[in-house]
Amino acid sequence: MKQYSLQNIRNIALFGSSGAGKTTLAEHLFYLTKMTSKVGKIDEGNTVLDFDPEEIERKMSLMTGIGYIDWKDWRINIIDTPGNPDMIGDQTTSTVACETAVIVANASGGFEVGLEQALELLENKHPGKALLINRMDNDNADYYKVIDMIYENMGIKITPVMIPIGAEGSFLGVVDLIKQKAYIDNEVTDIPADMAGLVEDKRLELMENIAETDEALLEKFLDSMELSTEDMISGLIKAVANKSIIPAFASSASTNKGIRAFIDACINYLPSPADMNEIEILVNNEPKKMIVSPEGDLVAYIFKNYADPIMGDIAYIRVFSGALTNALDVFVPEKDGKDKVGNMFYMMGKNRKDTAELRAGEIGGLVKLKTARNLCSMVKIGSHMCFPAIELPQPIYWQAIKAVNQSDEDKIGEAISKLSNEDPTIRSIINMETHENVIAGMGSQQISLLQKKLKARYKVEATLQDPKVPYKETIMGSADVKYKHKKQSGGKGQYGEVYFRVKPRDRGEGFEFINAIVGGVIPSNYIPAIEKGLHESLKRGVVAGYEIVDIAVELYFGSYHDVDSSEMAFKIAASQCLKLAFEEAKPILLEPIMIADIVIPSEYMGDVMGDISTRRGRILGMEQTGRKQILKAQMPQSEVFSYFPSLKSLTQGRGRFTNTFSHYERLPEEIAKKVIAAHEEKE
Repeated sequence: MKQYSLQNIRNIALFGSSGAGKTTLAEHLFYLTKMTSKVGKIDEGNTVLDFDPEEIERKMSLMTGIGYIDWKDWRINIIDTPGNPDMIGDQTTSTVACETAVIVANASGGFEVGLEQALELLENKHPGKALLINRMDNDNADYYKVIDMIYENMGIKITPVMIPIGAEGSFLGVVDLIKQKAYIDNEVTDIPADMAGLVEDKRLELMENIAETDEALLEKFLDSMELSTEDMISGLIKAVANKSIIPAFASSASTNKGIRAFIDACINYLPSPADMNEIEILVNNEPKKMIVSPEGDLVAYIFKNYADPIMGDIAYIRVFSGALTNALDVFVPEKDGKDKVGNMFYMMGKNRKDTAELRAGEIGGLVKLKTARNLCSMVKIGSHMCFPAIELPQPIYWQAIKAVNQSDEDKIGEAISKLSNEDPTIRSIINMETHENVIAGMGSQQISLLQKKLKARYKVEATLQDPKVPYKETIMGSADVKYKHKKQSGGKGQYGEVYFRVKPRDRGEGFEFINAIVGGVIPSNYIPAIEKGLHESLKRGVVAGYEIVDIAVELYFGSYHDVDSSEMAFKIAASQCLKLAFEEAKPILLEPIMIADIVIPSEYMGDVMGDISTRRGRILGMEQTGRKQILKAQMPQSEVFSYFPSLKSLTQGRGRFTNTFSHYERLPEEIAKKVIAAHEEKE
């Protein structure tokens, strides 16, 4: 198979809203370059990159797909990321594998949520950015309006490099401002005469923007008010690589217009791995800069895992430096273990082409790895290098999951673990307080998809419901109580008597046991049993079955029997005495309170603040950042569990939040009564 130099490889990842046309664009790229014999259609379920059964059923991308085109002397690797906001994990991990993130915008869609999310996600990420304004054939398509909306909403300046010829039903193609040629029906031709003035103005504007990114070019431009085509190309590539220019292109993927122009743009105007050959790695956990090359030390990174029903796990890997070869032994620093490279492939969706080597700059698939998993590095044996960990978004949606069939309970944990290897934004924990298996992710569609995959792939049917809230129990008052456990049923009986003074402690101080026994009224060998009985009662709770916190119990008197006393008798006495204390000491329930940082467009401020109030929340502060407001609020965890769908609805999908645990505080009495009643009914 032909090998491509670093200079002749382009790695692009497609970002943007669902429905912007990313997958359709990829289909036409494959077809135009003769990588496929026909154009697949989403409605027919036969596209190259949307091959998972769930994607076919839902007619939308739900995970990262990878493919490639070979065009003349160039290889262009294409990473198609899902536009659904719930799948932000795949979008995030794909940023490490490309030199250019191509944001695909709908020419008639307005400032869509997915477009905004993509721009925000890529703001401080590694790759350069380009904008492809697609669906130019749509009614109300407006190339320049999209550019203006991005600036108005995000303050991001976009620089047209190709401009459209017509729009809507009269969209014919594009004009390349640098080469001053038109692409009509994917053929290179002369610029339409009626566009000459516009092209001249836009070309001068582009020239100025490129010149401003480089001192030498600016000096040339100021001397002659002109830059050569070569200077414009080299300056643009450098500017995209250092993120000082975001070039804009135009297309209509569905009518196959502007596709050839976009291929040429990728080759001529977007950076190669050689243009962005300095990466950051960790050496002995210290950040270092590294110049990559095919002859350099091996550094590769798995940015996506897919569990293929036939082949097993396929690791999508980007090789940054050095090369991977068959049977090569490698070190996986994240797992502190070794692995062996088996079969390697160039991937075209679910199809694959064997290769004996993956070299620097290339993207491929590996199978049958034993140690390496998603988001793992591969380096040479003995190396101290590691790819920096990717910062993933925090979960914002939680569900308790349980197998329908009791026999599947053992299988569900392992199955969820495998699925979370595909999508690392899915977290799974066993809540030891509520005894639930809780999964967390970025939204309801993501969790629903996991539920379907459990059944389809692993034959595990599961139910989802809102998680239980880990309430706590405590007291507001004090109590002085005693309890005598005495039981006689023939033979040796049971006897133990304890006197407790019970009082509340400050919130967060926990439990304190005070042994104030004097004079041996209770022998010292029974004291640990009394304390153990208390600890067991603390875990079980007294009022509603929740853990007891923030109390002090002073054991100050009691009695024992030489024959009938035992550790068990004193454990029981301690437990029953604590129950009596709770009856007197004004027991209450505590609920967990979270701190939420909520980011919203300013126009939704009133609605969001009102909704927080209805959730028993409190606004702690607010801060303006650009065109967004950041609200800091306290909310009960019970309300946070259901907050994401509400915020999504109130802000038309443009709001987001993160949350952290803050403290426990008293649960309002009317809600506490319902919790206690539910517990009593269950008991």
